[in-house]
Amino acid sequence: MTHPSDSILIVDFGSQVTQLIARRVREAGVYSEIAPFTTAADAFERMQPKGVILSGSPASVLDENSPRIPQAILDSGVPLLGICYGQQVMMHQLGGTVTLGDSGEFGHAVIEIRDTCALFDGAWETGESHQVWMSHGDKVTELAPGFRPVAASQGAPFAVIADDARHYYAMQFHPEVVHTPDGAKLIATFARHVCGLSGDWTMAEFRATKIAEIRAQVGSGKVICGLSGGVDSAVAAVLIHEAIGEQLTCVFVDHGLMRSGEADQVVTLFRNHYHIPLVHVDAEETFLAGLAGVTDPEAKRKFIGGAFIDIFEAEAKRIGGADFLAQGTLYPDVIESVSFTGGPSVTIKSHHNVGGLPARMKMQLVEPLRELFKDEVRALGRELGLPEIFVGRHPFPGPGLAIRIPGEVTKERCDILRKADSVYLDEIRRAGLYDTIWQAFAVLLPVRSVGVMGDGRTYDNVLALRAVTSTDGMTAQAFQFPGDFLPRVATRIVNEVRGVNRVTYDYTSKPPGTIEWE
Repeated sequence: MTHPSDSILIVDFGSQVTQLIARRVREAGVYSEIAPFTTAADAFERMQPKGVILSGSPASVLDENSPRIPQAILDSGVPLLGICYGQQVMMHQLGGTVTLGDSGEFGHAVIEIRDTCALFDGAWETGESHQVWMSHGDKVTELAPGFRPVAASQGAPFAVIADDARHYYAMQFHPEVVHTPDGAKLIATFARHVCGLSGDWTMAEFRATKIAEIRAQVGSGKVICGLSGGVDSAVAAVLIHEAIGEQLTCVFVDHGLMRSGEADQVVTLFRNHYHIPLVHVDAEETFLAGLAGVTDPEAKRKFIGGAFIDIFEAEAKRIGGADFLAQGTLYPDVIESVSFTGGPSVTIKSHHNVGGLPARMKMQLVEPLRELFKDEVRALGRELGLPEIFVGRHPFPGPGLAIRIPGEVTKERCDILRKADSVYLDEIRRAGLYDTIWQAFAVLLPVRSVGVMGDGRTYDNVLALRAVTSTDGMTAQAFQFPGDFLPRVATRIVNEVRGVNRVTYDYTSKPPGTIEWE
């Protein structure tokens, strides 16, 4: 992307919640981008940001070869904000002292604002107390020259420090997490007041910039876009079509692992509403045959990803060749599929081609949503005029029902799950809860249970239901249904879905740092 000049670079030292820093900056209307510390100098040179935020880390600055701030950033004179490890590494490199504490400080803490500084302007006032979230073992025991303490907690006398002359600020706690209720105000103040940014980054600006980029990248070439039925690929396709029109052909691979009625909705939207050239490939037999006997979830993902590529390649040849393959890769896919701590990369989103296409393919990737989080994709979809039935749809993974069926995937099990999932979502909509929930779905467990229905004994499948709330898809909390909802939906599923005799609800939440929630 041609990055806006008014931007913030976030240097990631390996914190599990670095993505939330980027979210808080964007919520303030400022574009932000994350770069691992190993490539942060290059990112800084490319972006020319107006400010830099230094993330936390599981490392200790006292360890040999622990992450460091690139010297080019320290020499640049741009404002800096250090968070947790970011504070410690600032002090370590600028002449302060960091020591291994006798005991750590983890969880809720209260800090007192003891002095004024630009970081607090319009956000926090001297004399106030604020709840924050601490997570540190090491602590700063001597400040670097030019710094002064402006807030303290019981366990951290330098909870917030400031060097107003250089516009350097740092804090020991994490302002980006929801456990620090007013922390987002500090990040917004840093971005807009300290760095002097206008806060006018919008989806309309992104749309215009991205359309120009797509046209520049594609030129007169042909693009095929893989549609999955989800929000991401739909938004990517409409955006690309707006940029290059008939040079785009969408390929919808109906792999037989879709939710109920979803294939018809995709075909109707793109053929009849947007009049985008669409190839509908019925590949259910191919996918189910390839998944036969496969139980390992990663093996399922890799097969499905590879099968998609094979079909896209074949369709590109059939339409006379294509120069580009478009897909709905999002920023979390990119973040979660690279190493941010200097070690080997771990590809979490293995059904995405985040690292590039197979060498045999003579196509380049077009990924217009690569800089966006999920809720930002929804905002872009609304900006593009997509109907709410698509924009507001709960996230659905590319591998579809295959990874919601632990164990072997068969057509029979897909049909059982598809029906049960449809009943579950129908009840959620009837209760007026669909838009309150981030994601709800059913999982067909690899477990069978003995039961009694009427006068007969049954030996059938156990179904698990999940529902979570989230703002960004990076963290989530289990949704608490009203008291009569779960018994009602369980009764409907057992009565209407042949093959299920027991339903359970999964109350698991997704804490910060948990990579995947399908």
